[in-house]
Amino acid sequence: MKKYICTVCEYIYDPAKGDPDSGIEPGTAFEDLPDDWVCPLCGVGKEDFEPVEE
Repeated sequence: MKKYICTVCEYIYDPAKGDPDSGIEPGTAFEDLPDDWVCPLCGVGKEDFEPVEE
């Protein structure tokens, strides 16, 4: 599963870790995040994330 980076604050969503503070379980792919999920650091939506090139 790909990691995604916030283009505003550079927070990296790592599917292996999920986002426990928002109730997102580890193993949740970025594509499977709810449409209303926002960056836990700066609050922007999924549209402001792009895949991390590793």
